[in-house]
Amino acid sequence: MANILMYATSVCPYCINAERLLTAKGVKEINKIRVDLQPELRLEMMQKTGRRTVPQIYIDEQHIGGFDELRALDLAGGLDPLLAQ
Repeated sequence: MANILMYATSVCPYCINAERLLTAKGVKEINKIRVDLQPELRLEMMQKTGRRTVPQIYIDEQHIGGFDELRALDLAGGLDPLLAQ
């Protein structure tokens, strides 16, 4: 199973939806970085991704983007192969 890294906050509905989708796909562990608890990590996220919003999701080392991109990847049939690596 792939390594999942997600920059998130506790109250973000898109973060919750992303976690639900990944869990439904069989992901057992998501390494969450809570940028609401560690604001300096939001700066790190913005430097890495060029984006300010959460979630920002990585599967292994590949930046997927936010929930919309994750969902689009799933609908296009590309999520399952990435998770199976």
